[in-house]
Amino acid sequence: MTAIDDVLATARIAITRREGFDVGAALRRLAQDAAAASAKPNPDMVRAAQAGQRLSVMCRWILNEPDAADHVDRLAQEPDAPADDGHLDVDGALVFACLLHLTDHRESAQFWWQLAAGAGHRAAAYCLHLHHLSLGESREARHWLHEVTDDVLDSEAPDSVFLATLEAVATYVRKTGLSHASAPTGGLEMEVDRLATSKTDSCIIVQRPDRRLADLMHDFTRR
Repeated sequence: MTAIDDVLATARIAITRREGFDVGAALRRLAQDAAAASAKPNPDMVRAAQAGQRLSVMCRWILNEPDAADHVDRLAQEPDAPADDGHLDVDGALVFACLLHLTDHRESAQFWWQLAAGAGHRAAAYCLHLHHLSLGESREARHWLHEVTDDVLDSEAPDSVFLATLEAVATYVRKTGLSHASAPTGGLEMEVDRLATSKTDSCIIVQRPDRRLADLMHDFTRR
């Protein structure tokens, strides 16, 4: 037998017992701590979820505006024109972006919102603020909120009532689940999906709407 064998043979593991240790009580405390932790949602997650809800409310409002279909119509009239040319119908870009968002084409929605916001459209900038906030992208969200409140391209003063009204109504909708603005119909969603599947490999963004989608938008807003 080697010296190492001698050491191992005589080794003993010291076991210390804690007198009065209540295993059941400890497990109950662990369960209570876990329940308390789960009852306190992460503030960032709550803020992101609320931003997503406000964005959906706003998109539905914009989509249900009486002239929404007319703007999409104008956007569809020049199918070969670059999306970022000087003749872009800015309101049409906003409406189309909201439709894309509500039909789960979020990347394309961001692209069209950016086109409208770049032309000084405050509502598009606010949509981008909520969009980035819902993704937890705080820096981008702050940038677009700044564009809403301090956009030099818009000669009007920042409209604090506009933001306050949006917040109040969005809170009401979140609490009650009610909204008078309709969501896109299945037909509209199918048309957007059709446009999405026609994308080329070099472009992942849904391109401008065509006549078929514009006609369906007119049907939607006339309901």
